[in-house]
Amino acid sequence: MSFKKLIEPLKDILENKGFDEPLVFQKSILSKIKGGASLFCIAPKGAGKTTSIILSVVQKLKGEAFEDAPRALILVKDKQAALDLELEFNIFLRGMDLRVYCAYDEKNIDTQREEIYVGVDVVIATPKRLNKIFFLNGINLNKLQMFIIEDAEFLFRNNNLAEITRTPESIGKCQYLVFSTTFDSRFERWRESFMYNAQVVKSK
Repeated sequence: MSFKKLIEPLKDILENKGFDEPLVFQKSILSKIKGGASLFCIAPKGAGKTTSIILSVVQKLKGEAFEDAPRALILVKDKQAALDLELEFNIFLRGMDLRVYCAYDEKNIDTQREEIYVGVDVVIATPKRLNKIFFLNGINLNKLQMFIIEDAEFLFRNNNLAEITRTPESIGKCQYLVFSTTFDSRFERWRESFMYNAQVVKSK
């Protein structure tokens, strides 16, 4: 997919940043993501995985705030990863009102519940904090359209895999995207539980 098929605000921002064409790996996944496929996106650092996440989410949600419940959830390894991704999102959201919110372990959980309740479109969260908020009925995942994991290697540390696997049990129909530098055999069980017919797209 070329950048020409993105919504106008995204095209303007990419043009201002000097990006004329997607990177090779981005070309192989952006059209599939736009089509609604669930994917394991496997590529090395520098292939454009993070930018692909941002472009895909903003495109899917049309860059517009809508109602109160989040429509995209992105799981990351820690607070710093959440804040870094939020900063990248904000660069691409100039002139749009899409609401991005970070939920991580170091922040007061009651404050986070209240801020999410007011209304957000995209939640960037660490797995443990997300599950705590969810089981306290502090976040509504019924409207979720995209469930994304950035740099999924972190899943295999500190019980994160179990934390993440529990969450989709409460989500209806949704697009799942896993971004990683390698395909771990433990991902296969997700194809049986919630990532039905997911494709593996590897960098060439």
